[in-house]
Amino acid sequence: MARLARTPGLTDVQTAILETVREFADKEIIPRAQRLEHEDRYPEEILAGMREMGLFGLTISEEYGGLGESLLTYALVVEELSRGWMSVSGIVNTHFIVAYLISQHGSAEQKQRLLPRMATGEVRGAFSMSEPGCGSDVSAITSKALRDGDSYVLNGQKMWLTNGAYSSVVATLVKTDQGADTVYGNMTTFLLEKEPGFGQTAPGLTIPGKIEKMGYKGVETTEMILDGHRVPESAVLGGADQAGRGFYQMMDGIEVGRVNVAARACGISIRAFELAMAYAQQRRTFGKAIAEHQAIAFKLAEMGTKIEAAHALMVNAARLKDSGQRNDVEAGMAKLLASEYCHEIVTESFRIHGGYGYSKEYEIERLMREAPFLLIGEGTSEIQKTIISRGLLKEYRAR
Repeated sequence: MARLARTPGLTDVQTAILETVREFADKEIIPRAQRLEHEDRYPEEILAGMREMGLFGLTISEEYGGLGESLLTYALVVEELSRGWMSVSGIVNTHFIVAYLISQHGSAEQKQRLLPRMATGEVRGAFSMSEPGCGSDVSAITSKALRDGDSYVLNGQKMWLTNGAYSSVVATLVKTDQGADTVYGNMTTFLLEKEPGFGQTAPGLTIPGKIEKMGYKGVETTEMILDGHRVPESAVLGGADQAGRGFYQMMDGIEVGRVNVAARACGISIRAFELAMAYAQQRRTFGKAIAEHQAIAFKLAEMGTKIEAAHALMVNAARLKDSGQRNDVEAGMAKLLASEYCHEIVTESFRIHGGYGYSKEYEIERLMREAPFLLIGEGTSEIQKTIISRGLLKEYRAR
């Protein structure tokens, strides 16, 4: 392992998993990533390797056929995958969140039916809160589920579903009339099951097509149209009596998601640093390698320091969640710092590459288009600052 981003206190099993994933990234992901990304092609061969390693069941309990590993292990695996190609981590990210939601909040029947197939990757998960008119302001969603006897009828439009097409189950937040005093008590999470693919994949549920993006290619991002989509009350996450608990369930999942985004940012930062280090020692100006010029050496020093800081915050947030403590502030801090530092590190690596950084032949060109996504995914930096400040004000309330 490299000197940067080491994690103390790992078990032998965790170390072995990470070494395997790192080797997989070096041999199977990095050599293919540039070509697949430019073609915007789904990485089928890489996906097959991930299934073979059991990564889709990484955090799913052994009782349901998974590896039963911690959020920390998951985050460190995501860091390694993102070092190879962020889109590959996207394939497992929403899957992990949905598996976590079912594990933590699902009914016994939902766990028994879905988790074993999710552990093998046969069933893959997607996660849906955003809509065309709202992102981080979850209270503004307009999609609704109306009770009709012992079933619900869903209508609305959801946006920005990673794995929207290839998934078979979508954890979806909509409004329901629970008679609660607050909007947050009138939201319910449904597990919507469908066939993988585009078009109408279940009666009243349509995945229109792939959204074209500046980066984060290979993995599909989609909309989801709900038009009279009828589901039984057993589709409510946790069962019928959990209607109205959707917002709180989803926020639990989002804390996991923010640790994931921090891990992705760390992975991309590490790769950008590696590329800068290699190029700075090969490229010569004025009779010596540019790494020997103080202007470049100082950039490398700052990049390495930022990676260490971001990685430490990410690990702390994951360990807090694993211990059963709330980590909303810590996950927000990790996501904020790691994503902002990632953008800065990638930009500095791009500058070190000079004109070659602008060429599609060089990997840093791809990272330049991927890093901005992390500034907005799972809540913008401004949203993270709102969460952090509210948490700190509550903790340090003036007396």
